Amino acid sequence: MPKYKISVTDDCIGCEACIAICAESFEMEGAKSRPKKAVVSKIGCIQEAADGCPVDAINVEEVK
Repeated sequence: MPKYKISVTDDCIGCEACIAICAESFEMEGAKSRPKKAVVSKIGCIQEAADGCPVDAINVEEVK
């Protein structure tokens, strides 16, 4: 089963769109969002959150 590395870049503007879409996987740390887990085995709504980020600050990479 593949695993996925989730990260949020410094481009994050803290709009909380990712939390609105996928609260089980993202949380705020100060004024920026961060993933609750850096590596996951199921993407679920994480890809939707990445697609919905207005500044493309969420990266989803398959770990090999």
